[in-house]
Amino acid sequence: MNKMGALSASAIVLAAGSGSRMGNRPKSLLELNGMTLIEQQIKALVAAGVHPLVVVLGHHAAHMARALHPLGVNFAHNPNPGPDPVSSLRIGLQALPSTVDAVLVALADQPLITSHDITDLMCAYTHRPAGTHWVQPEVDGLPGNPVMFSGEVRQQILAADAGMGGPQWRNEHPEQVHRWNSPNAHYRTDIDTPEDIKTLAARTGHHLRWPADWTEAPT
Repeated sequence: MNKMGALSASAIVLAAGSGSRMGNRPKSLLELNGMTLIEQQIKALVAAGVHPLVVVLGHHAAHMARALHPLGVNFAHNPNPGPDPVSSLRIGLQALPSTVDAVLVALADQPLITSHDITDLMCAYTHRPAGTHWVQPEVDGLPGNPVMFSGEVRQQILAADAGMGGPQWRNEHPEQVHRWNSPNAHYRTDIDTPEDIKTLAARTGHHLRWPADWTEAPT
């Protein structure tokens, strides 16, 4: 906690993926109402008072860094990102200050997340049951994102071997995980495939578009 007693939360935005199911295009650069998904996510986090914030890049790193440069965010680079986000999570955790109270881990491809959603998650974390250190939204019995956990969890993950990430920590410490029941479908909505883009449009009326320089998938 800071001197005022308020929660001091840092954030990692995971954006290292190749977008293999999107024709090897960075899905976080899809645009909604003229704003990329990752820019929307970053602005929601900043508006909710989350600081500092680190974006973990991997595939498409140079292009992503250019696109995000105007936001003035900090980057961490994963030189060998795989389909499993464990290495990206660990690199992001290493890039945060060692004194953080709590860490919020966000995905770069959630089109509906707002600052209000982030604030609600932070509130759920603040009021989590005693003895729990990890809060994950749960919508209709299914896990959602972002997630939030304590500085102690960060230290435990980094002190373990390289295979230790979020799922592994939760499996080892189920009694310390608070599954926060929420009716908010924003926490369950992300974009992985072209079909997801169509589903989002049909369900919500929100139409995602590729920026001009990514309209055609690379060959």
